[in-house]
Amino acid sequence: MLRLSIRNVVKTFPGVRAVDDVSLEVEPGQVHALIGENGAGKSTLMHLVAGVYRPDSGEIALDGQNMIGLNEKATADAGVAMVFQERSLVGALSVAENIYAGRQPGNRCGVINVRQMQEGARAILSELEVDLDPRTTVALLSPGQQQMVEIAKGLSHELKLIILDEPTSSLTISEARHLFRVIRKLANKGVSIVYVSHRMAEIFEISDKVTVLKDGRVTGVRDTNRTNHGELISLMVGRELSFEPDKRRSDPSAKVALRLDKLQADRVRDASFSLRYGEIVCLAGLLGAGRTETCEAIFGVRPITGGVLEIDGRPFRPEGPADSMDAGISMLPEDRKDGGLFMDFSVQANVVAANLPAFTKNGLLSEAAMKVKASEYVQALRVATPDLQREVRALSGGNQQKVLLAKWLCRNPRILIVDEPTRGVDVGSKADIYRILRDLAGQGMALLVVSSDLPEVLALAHRIVVMCEGRVAGEIEASGATEISILELASSKASEPEKAA
Repeated sequence: MLRLSIRNVVKTFPGVRAVDDVSLEVEPGQVHALIGENGAGKSTLMHLVAGVYRPDSGEIALDGQNMIGLNEKATADAGVAMVFQERSLVGALSVAENIYAGRQPGNRCGVINVRQMQEGARAILSELEVDLDPRTTVALLSPGQQQMVEIAKGLSHELKLIILDEPTSSLTISEARHLFRVIRKLANKGVSIVYVSHRMAEIFEISDKVTVLKDGRVTGVRDTNRTNHGELISLMVGRELSFEPDKRRSDPSAKVALRLDKLQADRVRDASFSLRYGEIVCLAGLLGAGRTETCEAIFGVRPITGGVLEIDGRPFRPEGPADSMDAGISMLPEDRKDGGLFMDFSVQANVVAANLPAFTKNGLLSEAAMKVKASEYVQALRVATPDLQREVRALSGGNQQKVLLAKWLCRNPRILIVDEPTRGVDVGSKADIYRILRDLAGQGMALLVVSSDLPEVLALAHRIVVMCEGRVAGEIEASGATEISILELASSKASEPEKAA
């Protein structure tokens, strides 16, 4: 008997058929990957399975039992758990309280049995090989630990099917390795896993079968060991994409745009490197290595406490982001939703938001000028939006990222800092963003890119600066770099000789 059976399911929202006659089968103990571009219908389909939405037509069955009409709680009670990309945990509550949220053990009078709840949580966490005190407040946990609490929450039911939506998007390498061990352990016990991800390497490592969605329809179902990256990408986007390193290189004699010498700031102990115009330098390293903090110090977000920062050969000590912006620096933050975009504002409003004085005359904003500039960037960056007044919230992750890029390019920067440029975007948008960043460098802009995706670092960088524990552990020319050589420098061992000295 199939664990999950989806037959001819349709779901329509006003003006959009998000899921169009989709059928999908998942066997007991199978890791089934679900991939597709942003807006392909993956999340909507999984929300239908989890009881968040109800389909317009079609059938959904779990172990042969009809699931249509069940709400989220009833679906969870039936053995389905969904770990959302955006956490569903309550930060102010303990680990145990989150695991048993809405189902706390208690007596007939409604008094919660705290000891029983904590012991149950401890047993589940032990099964997941997670060393956490059930009394710990969730807000104090790392993203990886929170991910495990989400899975533990699912295991507090008699789990049959777990849906993981972009589960490694905010995890360290070691946390992702742990997650994969947990997935295999669950699969060996007969639990079925639907694994939604944009990361191809993970798909080939963890899944048994893969289903591809495009525009709400299934374009292919493959055994993972009988397909390849090229075939899956073709099924997803319908066109050839290349992620090979760019052969273009900056002129070795190009002027140095940015230079750091023993720079110090909060969580930055010693950052020394340079960046030339026309060059892409990638900052690589493990989570907590100090990459983002170094960029924030350059952009004036984080106070510089020591060392030297130079722009165009002149000493520079920003008091805040405004100073860095005036010096020709723009920075795209890691989190586009919380720190980068105004999600309820229009595409046009977001594009011009960082440069409003350029569109102001006699104290009034020029609607016509803003429209012209926003239209230019939407066309140049291939932002898929029906019009300039569409709320950014309604766009896919990849198109949101392009709007964020347009917002900071609108200031005509000479130095562009980009933190995690393709996090949470689909493969087609990733190829577009690579093209955009490479073209900017080709036009003479200096780009400093932070990325935790090693294939991305190798594809984008001209030079790679590896950080470890707040220090620069070394530099590698991209042409001679490998994932192993980067990881060796990124490990804590790389800083031991320096400590000994």
